[in-house]
Amino acid sequence: MKKVLLCILFLFAAAPQLFAQDNDLLLAKQYAANGDPQKAFDIYQKLYKQNNEEYFTVYMSSLLELKKFDEAVTTAKKMVRKHPEEKQYNITLANAYTQQGQVEKANAIYDDLIKNLPPDQGQISMLASLFYQNANVDYAIKIFLQGRKLLQNEQVFSYELINLYRYKRDKPALVEEYMNFLPTNPPFINQAENTMSNLFEGAADYDILKAALLKRIQKDPQQTIYPELLTWQFLQQRQFDMALNQALALSRRQNDDGANIFELCRTLVSNEAYDAAIRGYEYLVSKGKDNSLYIPSKIELINTKNLRVTSGKYVKEDLISLEKDYIDLLTEFGKNANTVFAMQKLANLQAFKLHKITDAKALLEEAVKIPGVRPVLLASCKLDLGDVSLLDNKPWDATLLYSQVEIDFKNTAVGQDAKYRNAKLAYYTGDFTWAKGQLDVLKAATSQLIANDALNLSLLISDSITADTSGAALKIYARADLALFAEQPEKALITLDSIDVKYPGNSLTDDILMAKARLFIQQKNYADAVPLLKKIAEEHSFDLWADDAVFMLGDIYENQLNDKEKAKIYYQKIITDYAGSLYINEARKRFRVLRGDKNEAAS
Repeated sequence: MKKVLLCILFLFAAAPQLFAQDNDLLLAKQYAANGDPQKAFDIYQKLYKQNNEEYFTVYMSSLLELKKFDEAVTTAKKMVRKHPEEKQYNITLANAYTQQGQVEKANAIYDDLIKNLPPDQGQISMLASLFYQNANVDYAIKIFLQGRKLLQNEQVFSYELINLYRYKRDKPALVEEYMNFLPTNPPFINQAENTMSNLFEGAADYDILKAALLKRIQKDPQQTIYPELLTWQFLQQRQFDMALNQALALSRRQNDDGANIFELCRTLVSNEAYDAAIRGYEYLVSKGKDNSLYIPSKIELINTKNLRVTSGKYVKEDLISLEKDYIDLLTEFGKNANTVFAMQKLANLQAFKLHKITDAKALLEEAVKIPGVRPVLLASCKLDLGDVSLLDNKPWDATLLYSQVEIDFKNTAVGQDAKYRNAKLAYYTGDFTWAKGQLDVLKAATSQLIANDALNLSLLISDSITADTSGAALKIYARADLALFAEQPEKALITLDSIDVKYPGNSLTDDILMAKARLFIQQKNYADAVPLLKKIAEEHSFDLWADDAVFMLGDIYENQLNDKEKAKIYYQKIITDYAGSLYINEARKRFRVLRGDKNEAAS
C-alpha cells in the first residue's frame, strides 16, 4: 500500500514538469515553423539538458540547421560513448560529419558498421532501417547486401531491396532484384509489372528488362516466369507479334490448354492488334475439339476477324473469308438460340460490307423466329432487320420493326435506340417535322450517346429549316447521310457535292464538311479528313460540329498520325474552349496521359 502511495505522489510531483516540457516542445516547433530557428534552438537545448535521450534527435537537428557542426559532432560523440550498442547514434554522428564536409570520416563510420555487422537478420534489418530513416538509402542497400553474404542467403531481403531500388529509381538494380525474387515468388509478377510500368519512362528502360530476361532465359530455360515477363515486356513496347510468339513458344513447351494464350488474345484485341490475336486464336482452335477452349476460341476468332473488318483494317479477301467462317460455324453448331449472335453478325457483314441485302434480310428473319433467344438479343436482331429493310427500300417494314422494339422496351436504352432509329428513318425520308418531334424527346434519353446524337440531328434540322423552309437542301443531305450509313461512299460523296451546285449559299456548309470527313475516316484516308476537320474548327468554331471536329483531330493525331504534340493541342482546346462538350472528360484524360501524368496512364 505504501509503494502505491509513493508512486501516486511521484506522478503528481512529476506531472507539472512533464506538462511544462510538452508546452516548451510545442513552442519550439512553432518558432521553427515561423522561421525563427534560434529561438527554437534555445528551447531544444534546455530540453536536451533536462533529458538527453528523449530530446537528442530534435536538438541535433536544430544544431545542424544552425550549422553548429562542431557542437553537433561533440554531442553525438558523447551519446556514442554513453550508448555504444545503440547504432543510431553512430549514424547521427556520421551525418553530422557529412554536413560538416568531412565525408571521409562519415564513410569510415558507415564502413565500420558494415564491417562489424552481426549475422543476425533482425539486427541487419534494424540497422538498414536506421540508414533509411536518415535518408541514406545507399548505405541501407549496402547493409542488406552485406547481410546476404553473412547469412549466405541470396533470397533474403529481396522485398526490402526492391522497395529501396524503386525509391532510388535504380532501374537496372530493380530489374535484377526482381529476376532473383520472382522465380520463388511467382504470385508477385503482377506487382512487378505494375512497379516497372510506373517507373519505366521509355524504350531504353524496357530494353534493360529485355536484356536481363534473355540472359536469364538462356541460363535457366526451364523457368517459366521469365518468358511470361518477356511477353509482358513486348506488350508494353507494343511489339504484339513478338509478345504472341513468346507466349506460343511457352505454351507449346508446356503443352498446356492455352489459357494464357486466350487471355493474351483478349489483350491484343483491346489494343487493336487483330492480326496477332487472330493468329493466337487459330493456334487454340488447332489444338482440337477436345480442348476446353476450342468453342470459345473459335467464336472469338470470328469476332476478332469481324472487328478487323469493322475497323477498316481489311482487304476484300478478308470479307469473303469472314463470311465463310460464320457460315462454317453455323454449319458446325446449327442455327439455334446459342448461335443467333453469329447469325446477326453475319447478316451485318452481308448487308453493310458485301451488300448482299437479300441474304442478310433472310438470315435475320430466320433469327427472330428462333425460340429461346434472350429478349435483348432478339430486340437487337429486330433493329438490325429494320436497318436492312431500310436499305432494301422498305421503310414501312423498318418502322414497324423499330416500333415493336420501342413498345416492348419502354424507358430502356434499347427502347430509346429504337425510337432514335425511327426518328432517323423519318429524317432519311424527308419527314423532318415528325423526326424533330421524336428527337426533341430523345434529348433527355438516359443514354448520353443517344441524347447527344438526337440533339445534334435536331439542331441540324431546325437550323436548315429556318434557312430554307422547304428543306430541299436538307433532303439531299439526308440522302447522302443514308448512303454513308449504307457504306456506299462513292454515292455519298457525289450526293454531298451536288448540294452546293443545286443550292448555293445553303446553311449546311459545316455539316457537309463533317460528312465528308467521316467518309474519309471510314476509308482510313486521314490525309483528306484532317483539312476538312481543321476547316470546321477554324471557320465554324461556334457551329454544331466544332467540338466534334476538334476532338476528332486530337484522336487522329494521337492514334493514326502518331503526332502526340498536336494531339495535346486539340485535347487542350476542348478543355479550354468547349467546357460543355460531351468529350470534355475523355479529352482531359487523354491530355493528362500524353502529358505524362503517371496516375492517369496507369488508370
